[in-house]
Amino acid sequence: MNAGFVVVLAVLVFVVITVWKGVRIVPQGEEWIVERLGKYHGTLSPGLNIVIPYLDDIAYKLITKDIILDVQEQEVITKDNAVILTNAISFIKVTDPVKAVYGVTDFSEAIRNMIMTTLRSIVGEMDLNEALSSRDKIKLRLRESIADEAIDWGLTVKSVEIQDIKPSESMQRAMEMQASADRERNAVVTRAEGQKQAMILEAEARLESAKRDATAQVTLAEASAESIRRITASLGTEPAPMMYLLGEKYIAAMRKLGESANAKVVVLPADLQDALKGLFAKARG
Repeated sequence: MNAGFVVVLAVLVFVVITVWKGVRIVPQGEEWIVERLGKYHGTLSPGLNIVIPYLDDIAYKLITKDIILDVQEQEVITKDNAVILTNAISFIKVTDPVKAVYGVTDFSEAIRNMIMTTLRSIVGEMDLNEALSSRDKIKLRLRESIADEAIDWGLTVKSVEIQDIKPSESMQRAMEMQASADRERNAVVTRAEGQKQAMILEAEARLESAKRDATAQVTLAEASAESIRRITASLGTEPAPMMYLLGEKYIAAMRKLGESANAKVVVLPADLQDALKGLFAKARG
């Protein structure tokens, strides 16, 4: 009785385990790889699936939803020997589970390393300024470069995004020093240009002033000549009118000199009276 019960119990346990191992429920968004006696046998889709217990084995469970791969930050040397830091993120999807598990040891690590290697190659063909300003171009080339290999591994690269691309700390310091030097040089050039323009304007002002002074002197000389010509024409050959005019000018000049606040001594010629008498005598005659 006890032995029979044990046998029945053992059979029931065996049946339960067999059923449990033979029935597989695959969640949505996953596909399972079945191996029979160590060899690929089939792929289980989402839902209820039946396998042969003890012969079939669930070797791999793959996620068929989009997989996010974070590519760690790395140093990249540009064409002009500048060091920049860049990292990326990739979105991939398993489209062929068989190739994904049997075509490469670890498809996630393979794609990650391929992105890092390809990214170094692409950025290495650019100079610093181009690399920093060509994020979309780098992203497009990166996706195109790894797409074929990804297909061989049963993967589809849906997108590759450059998260960050920036100069290294040493490059940032060098760029700041260069920018400071450029600003100082531009300031020096600006000051020099300002001084140059000021000197040019000053020279032009002096030249214009000299031209105007010369024109004024010529005009004054012409006016004086015209005045003398007219006086000569009006006086004729008689000396008396001329002497009268000179005496009048002389007296006016002496009066102005005497009225000056700074004048202390007025010197008159000794023959002033005789000169005036002669002048007026001639004027009356």
